Formats: sequence, C-alpha cells, structure tokens
Amino acid sequence: MSRRVLFRPEARTEYALAWQWYEDEREGLGAEMVGCVDATIASVARDPLLHLKVFGEVRRALVRRFPYAVFFVVDADTVLILAVAHAHREPGYWLERT
Repeated sequence: MSRRVLFRPEARTEYALAWQWYEDEREGLGAEMVGCVDATIASVARDPLLHLKVFGEVRRALVRRFPYAVFFVVDADTVLILAVAHAHREPGYWLERT
C-alpha cells in the first residue's frame, strides 16, 4: 500500500528550483533530475520504513544520479516531505520544518 505524499511548501520550492537549475544547465537535464527524485519519492511512498532515521523521526532517502536527498516523516497513511536537499547544502538546515 502506498502512502499519500505531501510536501512542505519549502520542499516544493526547493524541488522546483533544483529542476530549474538543471534545466538551465542543459535542456532536458531538469526532467532527468525530476524523474530520479520522483522515483525516490515513489519508493518512499511504497515502503518508507526502509529508509534510515537520521534525526528523531526524520528519515532520509538518497536520490540516484543526482546529489540530492529527500528528508521526510511518516505517519500511518502519509509521508510528509520536509526537504529536497542538495548534498552540499548546510546539513540540517531543514530541521526547523519538523
């Protein structure tokens, strides 16, 4: 059973900005990045408990091919995406969103 996926507004903005950055680098690269992030989110929705806790109840899923991680929390039927974070961004900047 897949859980419903919700985004914090800040996470949605990060995701859009990342897409735009990659698309500006090379046409189509943004779409490739979105495909990889979407695959990660689909995996999280299917089985979020496979991903390790990194802070309290916050879990992290790494994105293939791109230096991003998806940080999220889980309840009975929902996954809340807290951040779509670049690997070189200040660690833990998203903690205030928990």
